[in-house]
Amino acid sequence: MKKSGLARLMAVVLAGAMLAGCGSGSKAAETAAAETTAAADETTAEETAAEETAAEEETEAAEETTVADAAPAEKTEIQVFIAASLNTVMTEIAEKYNEAHPEVKITYNADSSGTLLTQIEEGYECDIFFSAAQKQMNQLEEDGLVVEGTRANVLNNQLVVVSLKDSNTKVTGLENLGEAESIALAGGSVPAGKYTRDALINLGILEKTDDSASITTQQISEALGGVEISEQDNVSKVLTAVAEGSCEVGTTYYSDTYGYEDDLQILETVSYDLTGDVIYPIARVVNEEADEAQSAAADDFLNYILSDEAKAIFDSYYFDTNV
Repeated sequence: MKKSGLARLMAVVLAGAMLAGCGSGSKAAETAAAETTAAADETTAEETAAEETAAEEETEAAEETTVADAAPAEKTEIQVFIAASLNTVMTEIAEKYNEAHPEVKITYNADSSGTLLTQIEEGYECDIFFSAAQKQMNQLEEDGLVVEGTRANVLNNQLVVVSLKDSNTKVTGLENLGEAESIALAGGSVPAGKYTRDALINLGILEKTDDSASITTQQISEALGGVEISEQDNVSKVLTAVAEGSCEVGTTYYSDTYGYEDDLQILETVSYDLTGDVIYPIARVVNEEADEAQSAAADDFLNYILSDEAKAIFDSYYFDTNV
């Protein structure tokens, strides 16, 4: 359109110039000038119309793209199995994720890592497993239930010995744990319970064994001089037993003391030399019942858990993300 209009304009200008050169008088020149102006106006109008048409087409295309992008995502639900010590922080993680993805319902199953492992092996539907220890994840991987390439170490934690601030306990840590009147302790299948047993072995309080998780609370009680031990099936229940005053002391994770700063005192932060690293691994779980939308949401939520934004949240809840 622009090219033909310009050609017409040049032709008119040339004709006007020729008339003026032939001496046909001012009237001829005026006529040529008028025709030149009219041609220019016509060309400008054509160009403007073409530009407006192109702009309208671009706007319509952009609006169509926007409508397509704004199409609501398919609603779905994912099942996420998390160690009990992750319950509080993962609640916030889900809330932050749902701000951008309200179509994804995240259902948590929080318990000891050993219990969760058993449930997955028994066929419970699960999309993501977030364990408090490597042992359970290793077993799940050996069972062929971990989606290849999705396993990652996310957090490190630390075992602590705690009591109420007004308990007047004589206990200062694991070395004189037997001076307590009562102890809340997680079972051997619970990672915090196993880490406690490992530490007591390394301190020489318990006898060394191939599988520290197999050491019973009765054996621990006897090694500590007959102290009363209340065995709990996950670490959150250990914390509750101490916070409510049911037990004088207990072993839990440093992250579990978040929100209890005014009530609990940390008697000892147990060295990694005694427990080893307290690593929390995560992985996608093979879920044959999941449809495409559910699988995609599980993949996306796992990526979010590994993101810098999620890392900052974990840090604020006393977890160590330098793993």
